Amino acid sequence: MIYKNSLDEVSSDMLDGFFVDWLNPPNPQTHLKLLKNSSKVVIAIDNNTNQVVGFITAISDGVLTAYIPLLEVLPEYKNKGIGKELVKRILKELDGIYMVDLCCDDDLVPYYEKFGMRKSNGMIVRNYEMQSGNFK
Repeated sequence: MIYKNSLDEVSSDMLDGFFVDWLNPPNPQTHLKLLKNSSKVVIAIDNNTNQVVGFITAISDGVLTAYIPLLEVLPEYKNKGIGKELVKRILKELDGIYMVDLCCDDDLVPYYEKFGMRKSNGMIVRNYEMQSGNFK
C-alpha cells in the first residue's frame, strides 16, 4: 500500500467504488474535485492495481481549526488497517492545530476514541438533494 498526501498523478479513473450506501453519491470527477479543494488529504493506493482504495480529507484555516469531513475505505479493503493509517497520517498533518473536529455516527465513536479523540455534541444540516456535489 502506498500512502500519499498529494494528488499528483491521481485521476478520476482511480476513484471508483466510493460512497457506498449514499443516496446520491458524488461521481468520480466530483470526488477528485473535493479532494483537490480540501486543505489536507491523504490517500491510500493499492500498488498492485494503482487504484485509490482509501482517503481522508481535512478542511482547515491553517491556524487554529480543522475539520475532518470524510474518511472512506473501499469495502473490499476494510479491516486491513488502511483507515487507521489514514487517520494517523491526517492527524500528524494537523499536529499544530488547536482544534480538530469531526462528526460521526454513534457506532464509530469507539473507533475515533482510539486516536485520542473525545465524544462531543455537534449540530448538523444535511441537504441530501445536494449530496452528489453536482450543482446546477
